[in-house]
Amino acid sequence: MFPNFTLRPSQTDILRYRGGKMGISAVPGSGKTFTLSALAAQIITSGALAPDQDVLIVTLVNSAVDNFAARIGRMIEQRGLIPHLGYRVRTLHGLAHDIVREKPALAGLEERFQIVDEREAEFIRKEAANAWLSSNPHTLEDYLDFELDDSKRDWVRRQQLPDLVHSLALAFIRSAKDNRLTPESLRKLLDRAPAPLPLAEMGLAIYSDYQRALTYRGAVDFDDLIRLAYQVLETDAEYLARLQYRFPYILEDEAQDSSRIQEEILRLLAGASAGSAGNWVRVGDPNQAIFETFTTADPRLLKEFIAHEADSKMELPVSGRSQPFIIDLANALVDWVNQSHPEPACRDALTVPYIQAAQPDDPQPNPAPDEKGIRLIAKKHTPEEEVQAVVKSLEKWLPGHADWTVAVLVPRNTRGVEVIEALKKRKIEYVEFLSSTSGTRAAAGALGNVVNYLSDPS
Repeated sequence: MFPNFTLRPSQTDILRYRGGKMGISAVPGSGKTFTLSALAAQIITSGALAPDQDVLIVTLVNSAVDNFAARIGRMIEQRGLIPHLGYRVRTLHGLAHDIVREKPALAGLEERFQIVDEREAEFIRKEAANAWLSSNPHTLEDYLDFELDDSKRDWVRRQQLPDLVHSLALAFIRSAKDNRLTPESLRKLLDRAPAPLPLAEMGLAIYSDYQRALTYRGAVDFDDLIRLAYQVLETDAEYLARLQYRFPYILEDEAQDSSRIQEEILRLLAGASAGSAGNWVRVGDPNQAIFETFTTADPRLLKEFIAHEADSKMELPVSGRSQPFIIDLANALVDWVNQSHPEPACRDALTVPYIQAAQPDDPQPNPAPDEKGIRLIAKKHTPEEEVQAVVKSLEKWLPGHADWTVAVLVPRNTRGVEVIEALKKRKIEYVEFLSSTSGTRAAAGALGNVVNYLSDPS
């Protein structure tokens, strides 16, 4: 099948796919990218496509686009065909941009509309949130702890409330756009509400100011792109049919981090909404919903697709990424959540398949077992104590590992800033990726290469 690659049995089963809707539950390190790339190459080389058709591969982040394209190109070339033909790899936002850019009038946009990046969008939202706070200084008083003394209450207003309001506004705006609700349509809904909803009124006020600022710039944000792409596809049946013909197979990576409107866009493109089955393959790990905490992603959508909509249900359960003790701990956590979580509503948060260790002859065998590779800390830390504990452990560990690099993952940028400040105090070197986008870092790297060349052209 692929002469230079050794396939696991579960991967071989998936590559028997010939059409329809397939849902794949994949554990971390199971080779999702490789399997999806191999499936795309197989479809392309099987003769299933017309010359003017492509397999559409949709992935989550820009860094995965080139990875997919390179893998598929190599696999096609091995079979004696020309690489770079017969497939298109896009992020969901990139695909939405393609759709809106071709039909901007249907989205209510000018031909030369702009897209604000994450940093500019955050700046505009904060401006709108701060303006609301200035105009409504006492609206949130009832939500503060009544036992706070005056000085503490004033500190909360100055130091904590602005960040909290901005976080609430971000969640409100993203949820509204995911549900295709404009400020105008939300205003009508709130006017019909049976009781006052002060937090929703706050969210709407900030959302309205934010959208006005985007309109003034002739711009949209990334969430607008998704919403408007759906609007274009829903409005122009001829354009939708043209895209459905061009992309007869859709392969979706990291489907656990898809939102409902993103799912609906792919369902339209796959033709699944027109009564036909559609050729749509979705692969993801429902237990690894990384983006759920700060976007409208919902891993339940993938679970529901696999359980109720997929024609075939497959698994990629074998992982060579982790040592056996970590695998056992992860599987035990699945069991504990399903059977013993103190909150019954959370008992479906994790699901099978269990992670299986690779066979000894696997091309990616597991690291050797190491009980010391796991440390469970029973003490309950405050957020500040947690930061200090992490930084102290790094300070203790680094002297014996001078050539190593440690990754510190944080749930929010504000927590990352706190970690950086603690590292500075202990004079520990660090590189941070919080205050710039991947595009900004790529541009800075390119400029750095130019400067290096100019300084020594020989």
